[in-house]
Amino acid sequence: MVGIWAVCFTTGCGNFFVYPGSLTGTSSTGDYVYVANGTTESLAGFAVGTGTLTAISGLPLSLGFAPTAVAVNPANTIVFVAGNNGVNGFINTYSIGTGGVLSLMTSNNLGSGSEVSIDVSPDGDWLVGLDANGPLVNEAIVDEYAINLTSGALTLQTNTGGVYTYTGSSIPTLVPRSIKFAPSEGFVFVAEGTAGDLVFPFSAGTFSTPQTLIFGAASSTSDNALAVNSGSSYLYIARSGTGGGLAVYTVGSGGALNEVTGSPLTAGNQPFSVLVNKAGTDVYVANQVDSTISAYSIASSGAVAALSPATYTTVAASRALVIDNSGDYLLAIANGGNPDLSLYSYSSTAEPVFSTSTSTGTDPTNPVAIAATH
Repeated sequence: MVGIWAVCFTTGCGNFFVYPGSLTGTSSTGDYVYVANGTTESLAGFAVGTGTLTAISGLPLSLGFAPTAVAVNPANTIVFVAGNNGVNGFINTYSIGTGGVLSLMTSNNLGSGSEVSIDVSPDGDWLVGLDANGPLVNEAIVDEYAINLTSGALTLQTNTGGVYTYTGSSIPTLVPRSIKFAPSEGFVFVAEGTAGDLVFPFSAGTFSTPQTLIFGAASSTSDNALAVNSGSSYLYIARSGTGGGLAVYTVGSGGALNEVTGSPLTAGNQPFSVLVNKAGTDVYVANQVDSTISAYSIASSGAVAALSPATYTTVAASRALVIDNSGDYLLAIANGGNPDLSLYSYSSTAEPVFSTSTSTGTDPTNPVAIAATH
């Protein structure tokens, strides 16, 4: 990565939901979910049981900054929490112990860096963050960190090419939203809201010049979240505003994006997050304003079609979704009031069935991100 604030950095200073086919009624060992709460500046955590959510001992933790993003590494050994205290950005790293208990490893001070979305590479070596400071200079900035699995320290990588500068007479408004690794690790996808999307080729810790999908300066369209299929050949975008819905693109040579016939598909009001199941057979969009989830099937040809029923009602103002590592439960966070974390099982027709709910902090709460063990 890169960033104009690189000299300030020191290392010390949001999947899928899908009907699983058969419900075991039990959860596997290490089935944990972690929720970052903006109002209370805390990190809550819960063990997922048989239709239950049990608070993890010692949580919630006080962060000392307002969180913006949370992620769990592929090995399920570290939780990363990004945020900002109004002066500096931080990414705290916590080791995951028995029962999901968290222990602080390192509080990484990012200086003026401020990550609004983070993701960990499939090999577990790299963490990337979408820097909110990019719009100050009409730049989309991806910050890249090498992960020390022993200490939890993050080392900023400089001169690796994770910057794109918007030029011309009609520079769009950048609204950094989401960053996502391709499962192949060959690409890093970036959603910049009303400015569109970028696809950075990525190899051995180095970015190449990105492919771009750029909206006009006066765009009323916003790309809010991204998901990628397991083959890294399709990109799914939660798109709101004009031409909103589920946008679907093929990912071609060098990351070139080509919209498929019939895209965007109809979704609810303000699509805010999107998830693809592990089997690559279904994709889901959470619609924040009308508190629904739109569901679609993915054919072997890659064609996407609405499921029947196509829409499910969830918690008020649903913000993000994740599935637990047993595959038996869908979890949703919402900022429409307490309780703000809900757990759903599945009916025989794949419709989510409410199991239980809980609070992630003292009301009023504002859960901003959720991550689960894999």
